[in-house]
Amino acid sequence: MAMPVSVAKPIVGVDVAKDELVIYHAETDRLEAIPNTKAAIKKWLKELSAPVDVAIEATNIYHQEFADLAYAQGCVIYMIGGYELSHYRKGVKVRAKTDALDARLLARYLNNEGHQLHPWTPPSPLYCRLISLFRRRAALVQARVSLKQSWSNEPLLKRAFENQIKAMQRLEILLEKTIQTQLEAAGLGAQLKRCMKVEGIGLLNGARLLTSFQRGDFRNADAFIAFLGLDLRISDSGKKKGRRCLSKRGDPEARRLMHNAAMSARRTAAWKGFYEALRARGLTTEALVALARKLARVVFALLKNQSEYLPKGI
Repeated sequence: MAMPVSVAKPIVGVDVAKDELVIYHAETDRLEAIPNTKAAIKKWLKELSAPVDVAIEATNIYHQEFADLAYAQGCVIYMIGGYELSHYRKGVKVRAKTDALDARLLARYLNNEGHQLHPWTPPSPLYCRLISLFRRRAALVQARVSLKQSWSNEPLLKRAFENQIKAMQRLEILLEKTIQTQLEAAGLGAQLKRCMKVEGIGLLNGARLLTSFQRGDFRNADAFIAFLGLDLRISDSGKKKGRRCLSKRGDPEARRLMHNAAMSARRTAAWKGFYEALRARGLTTEALVALARKLARVVFALLKNQSEYLPKGI
């Protein structure tokens, strides 16, 4: 799968696993594997004659060390999602999937589609801390709900189980307070209050939107909506209008919290009419999604323009 390189810097594709990095140098059609450790990555970077353009698949956390170190070394990093890579593999008729083939495919993707991609930049330490707290809270909530469902018909340990659930709920509250404290310590307390003035937006919803807003300089509300994964995937052909569905490309916890915000907002005087109009068109879940998207747009406008929210009717 060797290919000509059409950009100034040499292209490198990096397939990531927990213990190993498989690296393909497109310019020389060379494969190598190194341990996925800080020492090995630093040694590899030191041996480079010049910075390179790196296409790396975004995994859970195993790609982060390499991305941070390579970025600091002057490499340009392009994060390729597993969804994009999987469909690209099918589109170019690569029938097998191995670490080596994926490293080559990543380099090929960057070479052919690089003009459409945006270079990755490291998130701020505040963003990393907040995202970590949100994900831990989400895992805790999921575990608590799962336990309640599986233990609901167990009478022998009812008291002990109730104590356990209360302890988990206290931990949830502590996480929520920690998120708020982190935002206030960063000087974003006033911004959080600005978000929470929107009907339906509470502490967690507002904090999650504010956290997302800190990730980058979004051109407009559409870019912000796409970052959240609340944008629509459209599939039309000729006279056929395909079913609209969410792209779901962002953090699922952000979408879950915005769904909760929409559930709350639909009962308020400010948003009830908007929601009911969508329901009258036969929309159900779609009505909540549209309301969630509307709330996110309003919050984005408040944060982008540093303006104050004026409830409808004022």
